Amino acid sequence: MRTLLKNQPSDAARAPAIEIRFGQVGLAQLRLRTVEPGAILDELTGRIATAPNFFERAAVCLDLSALEKEPDVTELRAVIDAVKRAGMLVAGLAHGTAGVDALAQAVELPMLTYFRPQQNKPPVLQAAEPADLVLPALQQLQPVRSGQRVYARHRDLVVTAMVGAGAEVISDGCVHVYGTLRGRAVAGARGEVSARVFCQSFHAELVSIAGVFRVFETIPPELEGQPVQAWLSGDDLHFARIGA
Repeated sequence: MRTLLKNQPSDAARAPAIEIRFGQVGLAQLRLRTVEPGAILDELTGRIATAPNFFERAAVCLDLSALEKEPDVTELRAVIDAVKRAGMLVAGLAHGTAGVDALAQAVELPMLTYFRPQQNKPPVLQAAEPADLVLPALQQLQPVRSGQRVYARHRDLVVTAMVGAGAEVISDGCVHVYGTLRGRAVAGARGEVSARVFCQSFHAELVSIAGVFRVFETIPPELEGQPVQAWLSGDDLHFARIGA
């Protein structure tokens, strides 16, 4: 029988109990235009119903910048409860004023930095990446299947196969899919407003550029199965058939 010496640490004692890592995580931003819980619950419930697999129990960051005045703690707690009742989870508040910081502390939520630049500022990638450090596009040669995620950091993403339903392709630059896009495509993940999404056959569940997204319950008949590009103009996403 093996006997452990009193001063000999066990394997569990030698191994670290935790690891802390920072990386890319999916986090939707919910910009509030009202603090009326009923209106928020009704609209969120309808949005979630269009894509339950994507939005159900999704983490969201609350952006209070579009409100006429900052809510008080009671109003904010009611909003958080409405979001939770709709099926989503509030993970933090978007960085804003000192008042927003005080609200975050009062409801015990973190402040989260919003990376999207203003339209009149230089694109994030151009400002952050000198010309001699530009990376070539990341090439994904195999199909991206349900539950899989491919992320191209500081570069474009080129997929030469299909992107299946429930799959996600993400790029800090543009996303090119030379095949069928049935899952989710996220371009400009760090705020690049000039990024675009291109695909050969359009059946997307969701398209997002620099944080602005649209979910498709029913693909518009004129675009379904067509070669399509998506781009951002202000806060509006536009879609058109390539070559039209």
